[in-house]
Amino acid sequence: MTNSLFLLMLDCITELVYIFTSIIFYLFIFLMLFHLQTHDILPLSSSIFRLFCTTGKMRMITFFLVGLTVHVVFFISIFDIYFTSPLVHGMTPQAIPLAPPASRLVLVVADGLRADSLFTLLPNGSTRAPFLRSVMEETGTWGVSHTRVPTESRPGHVALIAGFYEDVSAVAKGWKENPVEFDSVFNESRHTWCWGSPDILPMFAKGASGDHVHTYTYPAAEEDFASTDASRLDTWVFTQVKSFFQSAKSNSSLRASVLEDKNVFFLHLLGIDTNGHAHRPMSKEYLDNIGLVDTGVAELVSIVEEFFGYDGRTAYVFTSDHGMTNWGSHGAGHPSETLTPLVVWGAGVQRALRVTEPQLYDDGYLQDWKLEHLHRADVSQADIAPLMASLIGVPFPVNSVGVLPLLYLNNSDLFKAESMYTNAIQILQQFKMKMTQKKETTLSFLFTPYQQLTESKQTEFTHKARILIQLEKYGDAISLCKSLISRSLEGLVYYHTYDRFFLGCSVVLGFVGWTSYVVMVILKTHASLHRHPSLLNQTRSYTLERLCLCVTVVIAGFLLIQRSPITYYIYCLLPVPVWYSVLKESGTLKDLIKSAPSLPLWKCLGYFVLVAFGIELLVVSFFHRAVLTVGLAVLSLWPFMSGLFGKAKFRSLSWFLGCMFLALFPLMPVVGREPNIHLVTCAGLLTLFTSACYLWSSRQRTPLSFGDRQQFITQMLHVAVCSYVPSLTHSSLQQKQGLPLLNQIISWTTLGSSILVPLLSSTRLFHRLLSIFLSLTATYLLLSTGSEALFLPVLSWLMFVWINIEQEAMLAQGVSGRQELSTIDFAANIDIAKIRHLKLDDIRRSYFFVFFIITAFFGTGNIASINSFDPASVYCFLTVFNPFIMGGLMMWKVIIPFIIVMCTFETIQVVTQLSARSLFLIVLVISDLMALHFFFLVQDYGSWLDIGTSISHYVIVMSMTIFLMLLSVVTHILTSQRLILWRRHKSHFT
Repeated sequence: MTNSLFLLMLDCITELVYIFTSIIFYLFIFLMLFHLQTHDILPLSSSIFRLFCTTGKMRMITFFLVGLTVHVVFFISIFDIYFTSPLVHGMTPQAIPLAPPASRLVLVVADGLRADSLFTLLPNGSTRAPFLRSVMEETGTWGVSHTRVPTESRPGHVALIAGFYEDVSAVAKGWKENPVEFDSVFNESRHTWCWGSPDILPMFAKGASGDHVHTYTYPAAEEDFASTDASRLDTWVFTQVKSFFQSAKSNSSLRASVLEDKNVFFLHLLGIDTNGHAHRPMSKEYLDNIGLVDTGVAELVSIVEEFFGYDGRTAYVFTSDHGMTNWGSHGAGHPSETLTPLVVWGAGVQRALRVTEPQLYDDGYLQDWKLEHLHRADVSQADIAPLMASLIGVPFPVNSVGVLPLLYLNNSDLFKAESMYTNAIQILQQFKMKMTQKKETTLSFLFTPYQQLTESKQTEFTHKARILIQLEKYGDAISLCKSLISRSLEGLVYYHTYDRFFLGCSVVLGFVGWTSYVVMVILKTHASLHRHPSLLNQTRSYTLERLCLCVTVVIAGFLLIQRSPITYYIYCLLPVPVWYSVLKESGTLKDLIKSAPSLPLWKCLGYFVLVAFGIELLVVSFFHRAVLTVGLAVLSLWPFMSGLFGKAKFRSLSWFLGCMFLALFPLMPVVGREPNIHLVTCAGLLTLFTSACYLWSSRQRTPLSFGDRQQFITQMLHVAVCSYVPSLTHSSLQQKQGLPLLNQIISWTTLGSSILVPLLSSTRLFHRLLSIFLSLTATYLLLSTGSEALFLPVLSWLMFVWINIEQEAMLAQGVSGRQELSTIDFAANIDIAKIRHLKLDDIRRSYFFVFFIITAFFGTGNIASINSFDPASVYCFLTVFNPFIMGGLMMWKVIIPFIIVMCTFETIQVVTQLSARSLFLIVLVISDLMALHFFFLVQDYGSWLDIGTSISHYVIVMSMTIFLMLLSVVTHILTSQRLILWRRHKSHFT
């Protein structure tokens, strides 16, 4: 059976499992819906319910902790299944056995430089990079280097210098750490001197063996997006290099080191990237910076050649780590981000080849760049590492997966064949080490080797290639080596994903068990299923415990024999207690099955379709944001379809308008938006207007105390200031005057106080919600650059209407004990006698909540795509490049609407007289069904953008579920607790 056929069967099995589990779960949900619709509230007396609540607090805490643990395990599992390090160690470095053409290499990386920005001619036919253009026309070879997602600086440089694509386990390690030690061209060189950014250079110095990698960096504070001219970063590098060679002339020991062979000189130029972020790639600053770099490279070549006496032994590589979108971001897979320039010249490099026949590229770039007459040699970014190694004769980096691009070499056929053979052996060694590791941790009768490259085939390949080289059949030897490389790379993937299906099944089994258990808890607690006591229950419980214990021992023994990692024990053993809990409730399941035949067919079909359609709509919205617009349009009709319009016309119309206005935002572009600070100011004015209207309209019903009135006025003035700060900051940055210190102080103070200030206000329902809204809006305005600033006021307006209209829905259901909203106090003790059990409408409330959570995430951006965030959003807080602080601020911007929706849901639980546990369980089921859906959609094939998106969707849903659990506690504190900074007079409300 071929590997492709095996993968096809694996995909079919996965699809069947997904379809089966989906049907089972939807049937579960349908049956739960039916019981909530056809049965009355459980006739529990007040005293019994009080006893349940007092003893149930510990149960609720236990359930919360267990649920949190289970979801954390599910969340971490995706990193163990898909985000494990592909690197192996213990291989012997492989070097070409022939003399190299170059003694030294100069590597210049222009960070953030797009291929089209360098290659495109000016309207008058001239070029902004005359030196590099002349190299392409005469002395060197050029092409496009294709990067991979994520298009960020660290993975780009790792691919260039180490020859492999970013170790995915680095996602939790940061930019400057090496999660796993790796080999690089720098490490294999005799000496490497580096000049440039403190974010890039240290990781290669840290990973090197010995002290032969020397780094010279400027202070991190120099990476300032508000700088008058970021090109000074590149000027600094060129100046330092010039000083270095000047010093080497007078310093004998340094001169001796520089004159040795196998040396590398690395220049990291960050100015272009910084100017692109600050001013966009089409700006004068970005384009002028390219000209400055071209001039600097020309001068650099002159200095180097002069120092080495024009010996013709220096090779030069000019490229970029990633490109940049038109709106100044990078990280995703747009061609403007993944296409980077590559220009190579000097010793051992093929000179420019002129062609007259059409080249095999149909992307149209050759015509756009006026380069049809020059041979174009495209490479993958990781191929540059073996190219540099072969030019100066150092061993190929042992972790490299790059394939030597022979079109760049100007050498004998023997050298090319030996180089390709060395490349093949270097990658084959990784395959052998990976196979050995997997074989040692798998029982012999269960181990399935990669059939395309068994041990006998490995020997056959290497022996035949050696013979072909000896017979001087270099072309055949090169073809054979390329075939060996291709199979070795496929084999590396095969063994790297060897346990993926096994682990995936274990996680799915645990997932299905956990969600089934939650459904059982809902049915047992909130549906009128009458349990029939049986004398066999206790005996069955003992039998079940013994069975689970035996299964645990068998699984643990199997994993122990295979010397599996500790995480494997967690994933494989977790389903055992989960399914034990499910099977322990077999009585509930039996009662559920017995009642199934009595269910009306049309109701079964109707509920099934509604639940399935609703959840699938949420899933599709992750791929197409416009689906949220369709969903909001459907939700806007709810009051009219449910009959609420006749009882609450004004609120129903407000709901309709709120949904329709909010529906506009998912239709707006998530990337490429030009800053429009006037809209930020408008959002601030809208916030002030709506707040003033509410305070004016409610002055009779809920009079404010003097302290609360003072706080609201202060908060409104604060919002007014925050709506003006972005305009002032934007103006200052445009004039290149930097970030005003006062604006920075206001911004950080606002951020720090955004959670604390609401705790000072009254705990009356709308008073507390208004304080939260004003406090979070002030921060949101500071993090906005355009139309997204209007999203929060519109969302908050809809949430306000939702609270009001839910009370009308309660009245329509005939629920007694309606309380005026203005009199509800979050901090008041809830009357336990008024707490009710779930009804069918509560499923709708939970679904609304999940829908609004998804809308809050994707309403103004796509958090699954890195480049949907504009760095300009954080310029009120800082302009000096700091990925962690900037990323944290952008995530806080995403979380703010999340908190608004969460506080609304907390309010609805109080208004509708439901315990937090009741609605939360339904929300948990909906979220888990979505997460299970995305788990099956995770893929490790196709484009890198598709792979990254599929994984990020699962991570988002799982993070949302875990975050809901944690944020439910935070929002409860945010709404019900109060800080007393000074003694107040008591206020009495009637």
